[in-house]
Amino acid sequence: MTAAEYLRIERAAETKSEFWDGQMWAMAGGTRFHSIIKVNVASELRGKLKEGSCQVFDSDMRVKIEMADAYAYPDVSVACGEQQFENETCDVLLNPTVIVEVLSSASEVYDRTSKFDLYRRIPSLQEYILVKQDKPHIGQYIRQADGGWLLRDVDGLDASLILPSVQIEVAMREIFSKVKFELVERGRK
Repeated sequence: MTAAEYLRIERAAETKSEFWDGQMWAMAGGTRFHSIIKVNVASELRGKLKEGSCQVFDSDMRVKIEMADAYAYPDVSVACGEQQFENETCDVLLNPTVIVEVLSSASEVYDRTSKFDLYRRIPSLQEYILVKQDKPHIGQYIRQADGGWLLRDVDGLDASLILPSVQIEVAMREIFSKVKFELVERGRK
């Protein structure tokens, strides 16, 4: 399948699918706590970035990885400066600065490996944030001047996530607000 065929089908579909290697991949639904964390992250980012040139997008905004001819739906993305879109429909973002994925047991390996391999091909991307659901932990990949990526772990509800690319700090307590870790661990997500 070509990227053009994927977009034609995807724009008419009732469910979301990602695209890479010439194939469409259906996306699974999220859990209660996945949704809570995603909304918390988007809300905190928007609140802290609403006065500047950055725009926060939820998982309805498709992101294109041009160098891989792939499309994905990050849980949250941030684009700073002039946002660039694939065409006039403005439903495919080309230049995210920050991408956030909320991890699940089913997606964690993929999000940490293959998906990160795709995302880091986006020249504008400066930070890739992976948020755990079952404990207050974030893995933050920060692009370095030499093109490499530095992993920084942020642990505990009293810590803060510092995002140098957008010059803000977000309290972990806010990111995990209303998440009941004991229920996540028992599978009552």
